[in-house]
Amino acid sequence: MKNITAGTVTRFIVLLIALINSGLSMAGHSPLPIDEEGVATFIDLAFLGAASLWAYWKDNDVTKRARARKGKTGE
Repeated sequence: MKNITAGTVTRFIVLLIALINSGLSMAGHSPLPIDEEGVATFIDLAFLGAASLWAYWKDNDVTKRARARKGKTGE
């Protein structure tokens, strides 16, 4: 995976953590040490939303073709 930036990898990892956290919450497990269910749900959704927006807002050139195209345009 040459030429994939550290920022791209970091955004994907944060998104993966947010998805796992949300899945645990939906399954009835409390991944966050908060007793009040409403607060925990809000934090989970805020974290998932922020990670999703961050991951998709950035221009993540994952495929070789996309990285080659970006290199040709000089961005």
